[in-house]
Amino acid sequence: MLNFTFFNPVKLLFGKGQIAQLAVEIPRTARVLMTYGGGSIKTNGVYDQVMAALSQHTVLEFGGIEPNPRLETLLKAVDLIRREKIDFLLAVGGGSVLDGTKFIAAAVPFEGDPWDILAKQSPISAALPLGTVLTLPATGSEMNSVSVVTKEATQEKLFFSHPLVFPRFSVLDPEATFSLPACQIGNGIVDAFTHTMEQYLTYPADAPLQDRLAESILLTLIEEGPKTLADPTDYAARANVMWCATLALNGLIGAGVPQDWATHMIGHELTALHELDHARTLAVVLPGVLAVQRGGKQAKLLQYAERVWGITSGTAEERMEQAITRTRQFFEAVGVPTRLSAYGVSSDTIPVVVERLVSRGMVALGENRDLGPEGVRQALALSL
Repeated sequence: MLNFTFFNPVKLLFGKGQIAQLAVEIPRTARVLMTYGGGSIKTNGVYDQVMAALSQHTVLEFGGIEPNPRLETLLKAVDLIRREKIDFLLAVGGGSVLDGTKFIAAAVPFEGDPWDILAKQSPISAALPLGTVLTLPATGSEMNSVSVVTKEATQEKLFFSHPLVFPRFSVLDPEATFSLPACQIGNGIVDAFTHTMEQYLTYPADAPLQDRLAESILLTLIEEGPKTLADPTDYAARANVMWCATLALNGLIGAGVPQDWATHMIGHELTALHELDHARTLAVVLPGVLAVQRGGKQAKLLQYAERVWGITSGTAEERMEQAITRTRQFFEAVGVPTRLSAYGVSSDTIPVVVERLVSRGMVALGENRDLGPEGVRQALALSL
């Protein structure tokens, strides 16, 4: 097992009716800015629950944070916060709203161009406190310190991470997800699955507990994910998927093991160029990356084949190929296409993605830093 430091200060309030706890989790004297996305929280009852819980608080609103939150929009919130002297942020929505709000929290006290937090990894020394109410289980942003933001003007999608933007608390009520459209449910399943794979499917590190924790998340998503699509109000299935998504990226399964993240780096470029949903880029990229990197990943890919998919017969090559195929089939089964052509994206985008990665110095991706430009080309070509 590799050396590691594990730190996660987020308080989780999980289950039915937990939105009411906002009344005690946010200081009564706080000036609160509630951030949200396109407004679905005003039709599914979440907005009303939040406002009822905060009836004794001063609450301002900032809506319109996009999927793949845009810098240009988030900076408007920064201006509002500075003008209105807001001192607490409450993100209500999915991962994009949460990610965007983390950036806002860091940008408000930042001196200089806030984009430098992402583009130059400029250090931050302060951030506004924030809490979250999760309405879309997918990214794990409710229990981590990562934020991913897109700059529309330059078509760049970048990330930063800092302990100061851990949420103080996160409310996870599975009932808040009942009204989600099927495409977003599928996206969330794929997102959580791929987050797990980025930390699990690398090379053996004598970490059997982390392996089995990761495998349990994958197996639960395979079993419970389709139930959420078949019956959107299946509380038990929604609760299980929601908890999987949180555990997939709260630092636990990645402690003491090598991590990959090549699929994410490539996927971010596809999102920035074509405005594809984040999870859909992961569904496209992951099978190709596994195929190209199967040599270095062989031991774990065979373990994945056996423990997750029950594949035990055939040569090593055949078992690895079956495991990759089953992964692609699972993504397709939850409604997430795994081919670029399904999104109207042609092979012309491949050299553009490679060039953008190279321009950012990302010429050695993966846990072994051995996925170079040619490997990225091959991985994307396998998913045309």
